[in-house]
Amino acid sequence: MSGGQGSTVAGLLQEVRARFAEADLDDPATEARILVGGLLHFSSTELVTRGPQAVSADDVSAARKAIERRLNHEPVYRILGEREFYGLPLRLSAATLEPRPDTEILVDTMLAHVRRLESQKGSVHILDMGTGTGAICLALLHECPQATGVGSDISSEALETARGNAERNGLAARFKTAHGSWFDAVHERFHVIVSNPPYIASSVISTLAPEVKDFDPPAALDGGLDGLDAYRAIAKDAARFLHPDGIVGVEIGYDQREMVTSVFEGAGFLLVEAVRDYGQNDRVLVFEFQH
Repeated sequence: MSGGQGSTVAGLLQEVRARFAEADLDDPATEARILVGGLLHFSSTELVTRGPQAVSADDVSAARKAIERRLNHEPVYRILGEREFYGLPLRLSAATLEPRPDTEILVDTMLAHVRRLESQKGSVHILDMGTGTGAICLALLHECPQATGVGSDISSEALETARGNAERNGLAARFKTAHGSWFDAVHERFHVIVSNPPYIASSVISTLAPEVKDFDPPAALDGGLDGLDAYRAIAKDAARFLHPDGIVGVEIGYDQREMVTSVFEGAGFLLVEAVRDYGQNDRVLVFEFQH
């Protein structure tokens, strides 16, 4: 590729799209827009309106390095180091799962419950287990100014990322972290417990797309032999950490609704809501404890 071709915004975008198309990526045009927009800090609109604008040699070189990383299966948002989730810019790290649009459905679902509890109680305390980037808890806190939250994780690096994201989005005063496995580091009660836990069966991990298995942290994916280890851990102890009319909301794999429901029912919970994702797969389950 000649240096000249990438010397304008439009030219660079075209070069990236062409390389992605050659490599048979699913959606080369969208990925090229996200990558070039992210590197240049331009919105989608600016990519069009500033098409004729010159791009510095440094930016062209950065884009070409990013192309090679993407062709090595590294996801675009990992290359950029951040991703927007529920309107909040979040930094990613090697220790965090990249937040996916499906998980916004968990936020949507829980938001209605948090607002209901907020109107009854005045303030709501939220626990996000396996918080990673902090995405779920921070989105809920951002939408509910009276709420406070704790993000727990086994990775101290993930918690550092989550605290940075809280700071960046003006939520640090209402967000704390707890370092430990499941409830090990948790010593208080909550109105709402949420989690997008690891839920892929160990044997399936090796069959996942390289974008996932090579770049998402294994601890955030591997749900044990049958994919249900995390749900068992949450269901077993959640009631002790919930206020009397508190609720638990979890994201699940597309085929796990019945199994996860039976795990929670076995621990004394009742399924109160099940929500599907954009592909019409079961994605979110909400439980309350039967006293």
